[in-house]
Amino acid sequence: MIRGVHHTAISTPNLERALRFYRDLLGFRVVFEFGWPTGTEVADRITALHDSSARAVMLRTGNVVIELFEYSSPRPRPADPRRPVGDHGITHICLDVTDLDAEYARLSAAGMAFHCPPQDIAPGVRTTYGRDPDGNVLELQEVLDASNPIALTWS
Repeated sequence: MIRGVHHTAISTPNLERALRFYRDLLGFRVVFEFGWPTGTEVADRITALHDSSARAVMLRTGNVVIELFEYSSPRPRPADPRRPVGDHGITHICLDVTDLDAEYARLSAAGMAFHCPPQDIAPGVRTTYGRDPDGNVLELQEVLDASNPIALTWS
């Protein structure tokens, strides 16, 4: 039986830069760090890579867990940091916020690029999309009306 989503994993070319964004700017806390050297057979089997090696950090805030990977082997192909959200694959990670305008202003001032200012998308629901330093899309969403079906319970 599937109980729910455990975490979302993101591959980055620069783990320190990703940590500055997710940990220092967004406020995620480091749960643990790990990695493996080239020649770790179980890692190669799981990832379907040959001679893989990576460093990783598991981060958490509220009910969101993100795992950041920086692979050193095999050499990763760079992603398009401006990949359209309509392309196949994961389109975004949505973060629940309590003051969307304040978060938008804070993150914009820190240099985060957004597609647009916060938008009203349904009664009592506001949202905007922005990009992390690698171009991954993060949605910031504020649900003001708890009776709206999009308001999930976070307790």
